[in-house]
Amino acid sequence: MCTFHSEDYIKHLKSVVPQVYSEKAHNEAQELIKHKPHNLGDSDCPIFPGIFELSEISTGGSLDAAIMLNHKMTDLCINWAGGLHHAKKDESSGFCFVNDIVIAIIELLKYHNRVLYIDIDVHHGDGVEEAFYTTNRVMTVSFHRYGEGFFPGTGDLMDIGCGEGKFFSLNVPLKPFVNDEQFTEIFRSVMTKVREHYRPDAVVLQCGADSLAGDKLGTHNTTIKGHGECVRFVKSWGLPLLILGGGGYTIKNVARCWAYETGLSVNYNKLDNNLPVNDFYEFYGPEYTLHFKPSEAQSQNSKEYLDFLKARCFQHLQAMEHAPNVGIQDYVPRDFFSVESIEARQIQKQSHAQEADVEDGAIEFQRTKSLQRQQTTGGRETAAQIFGDSGILEGFIRRDPDYYDDENDGTDLALVRQASDRASQRSSANPENETDRDAYEERKY
Repeated sequence: MCTFHSEDYIKHLKSVVPQVYSEKAHNEAQELIKHKPHNLGDSDCPIFPGIFELSEISTGGSLDAAIMLNHKMTDLCINWAGGLHHAKKDESSGFCFVNDIVIAIIELLKYHNRVLYIDIDVHHGDGVEEAFYTTNRVMTVSFHRYGEGFFPGTGDLMDIGCGEGKFFSLNVPLKPFVNDEQFTEIFRSVMTKVREHYRPDAVVLQCGADSLAGDKLGTHNTTIKGHGECVRFVKSWGLPLLILGGGGYTIKNVARCWAYETGLSVNYNKLDNNLPVNDFYEFYGPEYTLHFKPSEAQSQNSKEYLDFLKARCFQHLQAMEHAPNVGIQDYVPRDFFSVESIEARQIQKQSHAQEADVEDGAIEFQRTKSLQRQQTTGGRETAAQIFGDSGILEGFIRRDPDYYDDENDGTDLALVRQASDRASQRSSANPENETDRDAYEERKY
């Protein structure tokens, strides 16, 4: 955590816990937070039991995801508990205590020259922008509501960075009730140009769900499909991608949104719109569906205003240095894990994948043989007949023990194993004459 935050702040965060078990202890706790050091104890950053443990979980997930991307263990990671983009170096802000995004990006920079950060939360990603405001190795792009005292009050169109980071901070301030068509169109247009000019090596996408219609603190009028289209578009680039959560204050819509976007992330586009019955089913009424309709509110973002935003963003991109290089480093940053540990994890992953491929191939081969036999005999075989190799049978039972039960196959699991053992013994036998061989083949099939 101290790779970004001050040591004093992290120590204070770890030690400040409310004491509410007695009136005296309560008064002492109130005195402790009276001056609100590091902004802890404010209305939007309350102190509660487990505050530090929650921060560890959130930050650890994003950090581990960055490490996996660095070492090419995967090309996409998701941490819905992350995305806390308001936290500053020395203070909390906007329900955010530790900025896991900044810490993850710092880790990504050990292996990637340029990292692109994209924020589609309804609030401006001020903490991340502030952290990288003077560098060209990280470009921040934020699509957010701006103006009329809306929190956090930053993210003006002309906030573009400074020093080496000038033009590497890009803000797209939107007015209330932007709809799906407007949001996805400006997102695609701006991000296409950003990718062409900046050419990132890795991408971090903050998917705050408070930019959905009906959010208690948000003012957008976008749906889950519009929100998810941003995820689909960035994923189509084929770059190492870290997807994070963020804001979201209508909880049932947050769950809907991130479930849908998890499906998009793993290329599963067939989620049923009708929610399955579960312990929280009543919570999703009255629709009981994955998707919901936006409100009837009219967007205050005119076509002229959106065209103006795009034109100004394109001007900033034209002025920036094209795909900035990284200077020669005098030292190599220390990796979070040792080289030996990383190599061991990679070897373990490769070995596991190879074993799975071999087992899947053997099972598919046996299934094909079974189908061929059934077409020939017109009958239905038992599991023991299908799987003559007891090793393959045992492996398949471990993977799917319910597939060959009494109801589906008419064969008890213990009897299947016994029959498989007998089949293995017969297969190892060596018939001495043609008569015995014919009888052997007849028994086998």
